[in-house]
Parts: sequence; C-alpha cells; structure tokens
Amino acid sequence: MGKIRLGIIFGGISTEHDVSIVSGTSVIKNLNKEKYEIYPIYISKEGKWYHYTKKIEEIDLLEIGKEIEEKKEIANQLDELKKLDVVFPVLHGLGGEDGTIQGLLELLKIPYVGCKVLASSIGMDKAYTKVMFEKANINQAEYIYVKKAKENYYLISKDFSQKILPLELITEKVEKTIGLPVFVKPSNSGSSVGIRKAKDKIELEEAIGYAAQFDSKILIEKNITGHEVECAVLGNEEVIASSVGEILAAEDFYTYDAKYKNQESKVVIPANISNEIIEEIRKLAIKAFQAIDGKGLARVDFFVGENNKIYINEINTMPGFTTISMYPKLWEKAGMPYSTLLDKLIQLALEEK
Repeated sequence: MGKIRLGIIFGGISTEHDVSIVSGTSVIKNLNKEKYEIYPIYISKEGKWYHYTKKIEEIDLLEIGKEIEEKKEIANQLDELKKLDVVFPVLHGLGGEDGTIQGLLELLKIPYVGCKVLASSIGMDKAYTKVMFEKANINQAEYIYVKKAKENYYLISKDFSQKILPLELITEKVEKTIGLPVFVKPSNSGSSVGIRKAKDKIELEEAIGYAAQFDSKILIEKNITGHEVECAVLGNEEVIASSVGEILAAEDFYTYDAKYKNQESKVVIPANISNEIIEEIRKLAIKAFQAIDGKGLARVDFFVGENNKIYINEINTMPGFTTISMYPKLWEKAGMPYSTLLDKLIQLALEEK
C-alpha cells in the first residue's frame, strides 16, 4: 500500500494567521514521513494559496510572527486539492475554522480532519454556541448579545427580537442585569483577539467599540472568578475526553499575548480541582461536542467558580497545535504522543469518507 497523500493547510486570512503557521509547521514536523506523502499548502493573509517548497524533512516549527518564505503560488487550487487523499486544515478562526474551507472540501468530496460545516460554523460563532448550550442545558455565564450595523447598536433579546439602543443605554442595561465587571468579545474571533475586560461603564463602552472592529456581533458576559480550565475531546460517534488542564495566565485574563508570547503563563495538568469536578467537566465536554454535532476533535473551555459551580465558556473546533497548545498536551499527558494523536485524527477523517 502506498503512502497517504496528505494536505496540510495552514496560515489563512484570520487574525490567527501567525498561530496557524506555528500549528501547521508543528504538525508537519511531527507527522510520520513513512506513512504520509505530505503536501504543505500555505494561505497568505491576503488569501493567496502557495506550495510551501521547503524540503519536508527540513521543516521545523516556526515562532510566532515568522512568515513563510519558501513558497510558490498555486495556479489552480481545486486541481491541487483533488490530488489529495485527505486534508488536515490546521487553520484557526475565520476562513478556516468557520465552515468555509470545510464546505469547499465537502464539495470536492475530500475527507478532512475535524468538524464538518455545521459544527465548525456554530463553534466559531460564540452567540450561536450559547444558544446550543442553552438547549443542551449546559450552565454558562449570564450574557447580553449586541449587534452593530453601520452606526447603530442593536440589543438582541433571547427570542432574537432586535431593538436599536444608544450605547449608553446598552451599558446601563448590562450594569443592571448582569453587573460589572464583564468580558466583551467579538462573536467570531479566536485566541482572545478583540476581547477586553470592562470594570466600569466607560471601559464597557470602549470595549464594545473595540470588539465591533472585529465582528458586527458582540457578546457581553458576566465575569466568573475561579479556575480557567480546558478539556480535549476526540472521536466521531464514539467520543472520548482527556483529563482537564488549568490555565494560569500571566495577565488579568488569557489574552493573545498571554497565550503565545508571555513565558510566565503556565498550564497545569491535571487542573487543581477535585477528581469529582474533573469527571463532571469531561462529561460536559463530550455533551457540548455532541450538541454541535462535532466530529474529530475539539477543545472545550470552562470556568469553575464559587462552590465548584461549572460554567462552559466556549468550544474550539480546531484548537491550537503549537508545542505549547493545551490540546496536544492534554492527550500527551493521557499517554497519546503528538504523532500518535495526528495519526488518530487522520484515521477519524478517513472513516467519514
């Protein structure tokens, strides 16, 4: 039997472009070269597709901020994709984790690692994952959903009716209904991009305006004080969960810089919580994954607040695969080395063919 023709797509048009380069090169470095014929495909920030022409055996993971230099533009992307047996889209954020590239691969009938179109698009949009988690009866922080269209702000109620409100009235409603401090997030973003913590109404107005630069849909969530923890899930119909890791952020919260640039941020596995709470989180992670009809993999993030109350935060359908990323670290701690994890994910993709 010949080698599996495996495409690794990384880079992309999202704000997580730089993280995806590190994830993608890390995946390539750790793949079994005897098993796979590897086709590295790089997408620039402008959306151009390139062959990464560096010799496969010489590819090493790049640091955050380093760009791909050895590249040759792909003339016909569809023809290039049709040559492949399976694709691993190591793309984070818009244009990669939101169902768009998944839809392209579905149309071409090419198996791919990770969640399908529906789960990817729901998982990317925090406002709609909230709806799914409510339906699944998974506890989460109180929130208010706001949209911005042109110069107007719209308050979106739980029944999705919309009402134009001045920003100062939105901040008043936030203060009265869920209180301060809050976290303000673009609905479609990742790696904490566009997120700010607001402790008063002035900061809240500024945070809403800032989030609106990244997405027209904005979530305002009640601050939960406690442990910030994450759980990895793996599988298609039969889903397993790892243990739970804890984030010890070097900053006030787990910002982009705290994740990828600040060496003081630490990950603790297992989390410093009871075994009983860990088991409950593992069950909830699988439930959340199945609630969005997930396939392949996801990382599910939670808070453990006062009196050990568990709150789901979000689900990431293509979590980071850098050397410091929680998803591979959790499985490594469970006895599944990085290369074995990659084999398993590719096998799960081919099972869905």
